[in-house]
Amino acid sequence: MTIDSATTETLPRPATADAAPARPSRRRTSPRTVVSQVLLTAVLLLFLMPFVWMIATALKPPAEVFGAGSGLVGSEIRWSNFAEAWSYLPFGRFMLNGLFVAAAGTVVVCVTSVLSAYAFARLRFRFRDRIFLLFLGTLMVPQEVTVVPMFILMQQFRWVDSYAALILPWAFTAFGTFLLRQFFLSIPRELEEAATIDGASRLRILLQVVVPIARPAIAVLAAFTFINYWNSFLWPLIVVNSRDMSTVPLGLNLFLSQNGNQWHLLMAASAISMVPTVAMVVLLQRHLVRGIALSGLGGR
Repeated sequence: MTIDSATTETLPRPATADAAPARPSRRRTSPRTVVSQVLLTAVLLLFLMPFVWMIATALKPPAEVFGAGSGLVGSEIRWSNFAEAWSYLPFGRFMLNGLFVAAAGTVVVCVTSVLSAYAFARLRFRFRDRIFLLFLGTLMVPQEVTVVPMFILMQQFRWVDSYAALILPWAFTAFGTFLLRQFFLSIPRELEEAATIDGASRLRILLQVVVPIARPAIAVLAAFTFINYWNSFLWPLIVVNSRDMSTVPLGLNLFLSQNGNQWHLLMAASAISMVPTVAMVVLLQRHLVRGIALSGLGGR
């Protein structure tokens, strides 16, 4: 059996040992990217310095916090400062109060924001846009202006020194309504129209169609709201009279007294108080990144 020359030219040739393997192409990094990464790293280290100093101070002996020649790390690492900070004051009670107030406030804010945002985004009623602009105008009023009339209102309701006074006055915010309204406007109306044809009511469309799609934006609102309630200091300082109702910021302030400032215990307690917020951000990280990108908070 013979093979002509035309056929042999079309057949693939076997690879020889002398053939050099194909090298993957290397992507060159532009100088602009390198400079931006260096600047971002420097800013990150700058923001991390207070946290590093807090942890280092929490592990120092009391005499070496502001002692002469004291460095970042003390002569010994005292992990017992965290246990002492927990038992020096009823800090566990402060943590439970803060968790309950922040969790309950977050739930109420998310529910009210979802309902009001859907009303401003989808329902049609008279003066809707004007009412929404008036609602947004409340964002320009600082909290320091409203605490006095709010405290008088809490006295009339007899809610002073109660959980209701810590939660309800700030449970209706224009920020959450604005954030979710902008996200609801990006949802195609065809989805709701299809549900309407199937016989679904407005409330069912909101709960089963809109809310699942808006889960990333709701996660962003929940994270911001939880952190705001957790770190609130001015309003609890005004409306709380007893130590049993104190939240974490008020508890941290008790480490600074006329008998002496316990800086090492204050830093240890501050490190403990960061655990719930950090845990929440870690758990919601996937939703937060997507929600910030979709809701327009990413700066685009």
